[in-house]
Amino acid sequence: MEAENVIEIKELSKEYPNGKLAVDALTLQVKRGEVFGLLGPNGSGKTTTILMLLGLTEQTGGAATILGMDPLRAPLEIKRKVGYMPDTVGFYDELSGYENLDYTARLMGFTSKERARRISESIEKMRLSKSVHEKVRTYSHGMRRRLGLAEVLVKQPEIAILDEPTQGLDPESASEFLELISALNRDENLTILLSSHLLNQVQAICDRVGLFSNGKMLISGSVDDLSRQIIGGRYTVKLSAEGEGLVQELSSIDGVNSVALAEDGTYHIECESDVRARLAAALQTAGGKLYELSMHRHNLDTVYKTYFKEAAYADTSA
Repeated sequence: MEAENVIEIKELSKEYPNGKLAVDALTLQVKRGEVFGLLGPNGSGKTTTILMLLGLTEQTGGAATILGMDPLRAPLEIKRKVGYMPDTVGFYDELSGYENLDYTARLMGFTSKERARRISESIEKMRLSKSVHEKVRTYSHGMRRRLGLAEVLVKQPEIAILDEPTQGLDPESASEFLELISALNRDENLTILLSSHLLNQVQAICDRVGLFSNGKMLISGSVDDLSRQIIGGRYTVKLSAEGEGLVQELSSIDGVNSVALAEDGTYHIECESDVRARLAAALQTAGGKLYELSMHRHNLDTVYKTYFKEAAYADTSA
C-alpha cells in the first residue's frame, strides 16, 4: 500500500513587496516516513518554503497542506504535530540543557511527569545525558545542534522540519549528526523535511531531493534517478586503453548506457552498476590493451553542475 502524502504543495509562490519572487510556483509532495531534502544555494527559496509550511509567512499564490491542515488556518495545531529546528537555534545560555527543554515542554502544557519522560527520552537519543545539566553557554556548536534536535523530539512530532541542520559543523560532527537524523527516521518512521546548501553532505540520508535555484525547484527525485536523467547513469568509469573499434565494443556491454572518447584519449563510460570486470573482459576479447580503469559514483554536486551547464548550453543554442 502506497504511503500517504503528509505534505502537499501546489503552485506555491511567495512574492515580496519589492517584487522579488522568493518561491515560484512550487509543487511538491512528501510521503509519510520519507526523508526529503530541499537542496540548493543560500537564497534559493528553501527557508521561505519552510516558513510558509509552518504558517510563519503567508504565500502570495498557490496552496499548501501539512498533515491535511492549512498552515494559515491551523498554525497552532500544526505546531503541536510538527517539530521545527531553524538554521540558528536559540537557547537561554544561563540555563542548563535540561532546563531549556523543560521550559519548552512547559509551554506545550505537558504535566511534570510527562515532561520528565519526554526530556529523558530525547536527551538519550541525542547522546546528551552526560552534559544535559550543564549550562548551555558551555556547549559546543555541535552540542547546541543536538539540543535543538532534542527540543524537536520533546514534542514527539509526526514530522520534523530541519533548516540547515548541519550548519557550522565540521565534517565529522556533521556526519554524526546526520546519522542521528537518519536513525530517527529509520527507527521511529519520523517524516523529515530538511533544507541544506551542502548537497553532498546530506544526500546519503535523503530518500528524495528537490534541487532549488532562484525560487524554483528545478528537478526532484532520488539521487540515482537524477543521475540517470541528467548525466546518463549512476556511475562514470574512466578507461585508458589501446585498441580498434572500442567505442562500439564497449557500448554493447550490458549495463553500459553510453561511451564517449575524450580529447585526452580516455573513454568515459556512463553505467548503471559496476561494470569494470565486464569492460576488462571485453577489452581482452577484442585484443586491446588496458592501462587504467577507475570508477566513481555521481554525487549531487555533479548532478547540479551538469544540469546548469546543460541548461546554459540550451539557452545559448536556442
